[in-house]
This record gives sequence, C-alpha cells and structure tokens, in this order.
Amino acid sequence: MSNRRTVIFALVGLLIFLTICVTACGGRKPQGTTSSERISIRVLFAGSLIIPFDQLKTEFEKAHPDIEVNMEGHGSIQVIRYISDLQEQVDVAVTADHSLIPMLLYSTEDPNSGRFYADWYIIFATNEMALAYTENSSHATEITSDNWVEFMNHPGVRVGAADPRIDANGYRALMAVKLAERVYDRPNLFYDTFGTEFRVPIRVAHVNDMSQIKVPEILETKKGAHIVLRPYSVQLLPLLQTGEIDYAFEYMSVIEQHGLRCVTFPNEINLSDPASADEYARVEVALDFQRFASVKPQFTGEPIRYAATIPTNAGHPEAAETFLTFLLGSEGQRIMAENHQPTISPALADNFEALPATVRAYCVPLD
Repeated sequence: MSNRRTVIFALVGLLIFLTICVTACGGRKPQGTTSSERISIRVLFAGSLIIPFDQLKTEFEKAHPDIEVNMEGHGSIQVIRYISDLQEQVDVAVTADHSLIPMLLYSTEDPNSGRFYADWYIIFATNEMALAYTENSSHATEITSDNWVEFMNHPGVRVGAADPRIDANGYRALMAVKLAERVYDRPNLFYDTFGTEFRVPIRVAHVNDMSQIKVPEILETKKGAHIVLRPYSVQLLPLLQTGEIDYAFEYMSVIEQHGLRCVTFPNEINLSDPASADEYARVEVALDFQRFASVKPQFTGEPIRYAATIPTNAGHPEAAETFLTFLLGSEGQRIMAENHQPTISPALADNFEALPATVRAYCVPLD
C-alpha cells in the first residue's frame, strides 16, 4: 500500500512540476505578437475596391501586426444587407453609394441592442461611369465617345451590366443610359438597350421632368438577349477579356486597374461631376421587390460617392477605427492613388459629432 501511495505522490508531483513549467513558459510574453493574440476584424466592401483594398490589407497588417483584416467584396447593396437584413456582425462597411447607409442602417434596429445599426458615415472616394471594351470587341476600331450609342445595340453586340438589385454599378448603368437620351438626342435609347431584354421588363415612368426606372423583383434576361447580367460589375471582366461580351458598364478606376480600353462618357451622364448634379437628379431607380425587410430602396441620380461606417454591432470598434484612420491617412491615400481610385480628402462626414474622435480628425462635416 505504501509503495502504491509513493507512486501516486510521485505522479502528482510530476504533474505539478510540468504545470509550473508550462505556466512559466506561457507567462513569458515573446517579442512580437502571436496569431492567438491578434484581433480579427471583418471588413465588407464594394467589389470595385477589391484591388486597392487587397493592397490596403497587406500594408495595414504589416503596420498593425496585432490586427488581422478579413476582407469580403460584394455588391454595395449586399454589403448593407449583411448587416440590416441578415443581422451579421461587421466591423467596417464600405459601399460605392453613400445613400445606402442612412437609407438602410440609420432606420434599422439591431434586435440584440435596440440601437440603430449606424448613425454616421464618411464619404471618402468617388468614381465615374464608362464603357469598357478590348481590342477584340465588335466595332473596337470605330467606337468613340461621340458614337457609342450607335454601336452598342448593333446586331451581334453583347453588353454586360451588373445586377441593379445587388450592385450600385448596375443601377448607375441604367441611369447613365437614360441620361444619354437627352445628351445624344436619342429618346428611345433606354428601350433599345434594356426594354426587351428581360422576361419581366424594366419599365420607365415619366413624371414632369423626372424619369423613374422600375426594376422588377425577378430580373432574368431572355434567351438570345444582347444584355448579359452578372451580380457584380467586376464579374463582367473575365467575360470581356475572353470575348463573351463586347462591352461592359464599369467604373473608370476598375477599367484603369485592368488596362482595358474605354469609351468615356460626358460629364452630363458619367455621374462624377457635382456641377451636373441637377441633371443626374432627373433619373431615379426604384427596386420593386421585397429583398429588404424594412424599406423599398429608391435611388436618385447623383455624383458617385463611396462611404464607410463602423456599425454599432461591430465586434472590435477600436480596431475598426484604426483601420479607417489608416484608409483616410497618408498611407491609405497613397494606396488608392496607386490603384487609380480617386479619393475625397478630407473625407465628408454625416453627423460629424457622432464620429469617433480618431476618425473625425480626418474629416469635415458633410453640410
């Protein structure tokens, strides 16, 4: 019995010794930061930012090794839906249309906290609409900014567009074509381009000097349609490069990042010029379906403005602030410029006083 007791005591002593050793080794904090100590933040962003944001992630994590950034690119509407409708936790939300944030996050409560998902946002970048093509596109040697409306609907020409129910680029493509009717004196251009391409048609209603484009709940192209629809505008790029489509409505930054040819649009239709804001406002797109739980979005034409916010349900708001200040600071501005993404600096802040102090330092009030 005594021998058995001796063995037990010896084993217990050995376990205590090993525990002390492990604790002592674990208690010494090594130089640098281990992966288990890193904070992980989730950043949802508009797909047109995928190239600059990939570089932003790399350089940010190098400058802040204690923060890991999980990037997810989506259509801008989908970015917001992950928060407002799917109630997922997001640390930073970035959209290509600033109006989505007040429209869908200011008025939607987080069921866990009872707080609205956002009460501020910052406008930090802009862009312009254009028509991308390659040297192998149909009529590539003939098309110009003056005559693109003549060639776009030629027999055999296929044109790519993003789904306006998901991607801001998609409803902006509709706006650009409708605005082009006045500029090029082509009153049937929108109908010729989109009017007969879908099983359930996109309709246009005219009230005084305003045109409202109504996008149906089900948006499927007919067999043989010359319009090719994809959820996100960046998904059109492979189709363009392989020749499956001839042209695609894209942002100028994306066109330049991929070295594509493009037809530039005049300021009156490219949605980039603040001086043309009244002209843009002649067109509105209404999403006529129940994708959203709380509202039925309507988008009035206006200059393109990218925006960001930190949702109130963010898991790591302080780390999210650090990410935003990096984006708005000199390093972030350099990265955006290197990738042909035009920025607005200082950023314009809605509800300026509600911003975190660290972010506010890079902003001025929107109004």
